[in-house]
Amino acid sequence: MSEYRIRESGDIKSDREIRTIHKNTSFPRVWDEGVCESIGIDPVLITPKPAASAPYKIVERNGAEKDAKDNWVQAWAERDMFATDGEGTKADKETAYQARLDAEASVSARDKRDELLAKTDWLALSDTTMSSEWTTYRQALRDVTGQAGFPNTITWPTEPS
Repeated sequence: MSEYRIRESGDIKSDREIRTIHKNTSFPRVWDEGVCESIGIDPVLITPKPAASAPYKIVERNGAEKDAKDNWVQAWAERDMFATDGEGTKADKETAYQARLDAEASVSARDKRDELLAKTDWLALSDTTMSSEWTTYRQALRDVTGQAGFPNTITWPTEPS
């Protein structure tokens, strides 16, 4: 979707919104410099969203700004994900957020572990004898949750051949 900056107010509007504002104007399919000049708008060029500089930071659109070539481009602003709003401290919010991420990662890791164990359940049937390699592998899968980096850093055991 194309964006335009209204020169008079500085507001950023989509091409659909511009058409609504100028509902009695017939627009060509392609808007060139002449069209923009006649209705007092400037195109806003798309710029890539920058990466956040640190954990717990987010990057959001922040209007438009002029670049080195005097073009209007999308502006971006970085802000703290947990700016204080009077409800708890920043540290408490970060701790709760990280705990939620860890809980989600833990569920995902356990699901993967359970899936890998289920693939080898046939080896544990009463009418089969499981080799020591498979016994070690299955125990290593059960021990994944006890690893120091769990749930974010996991060394998965290698399935025996």
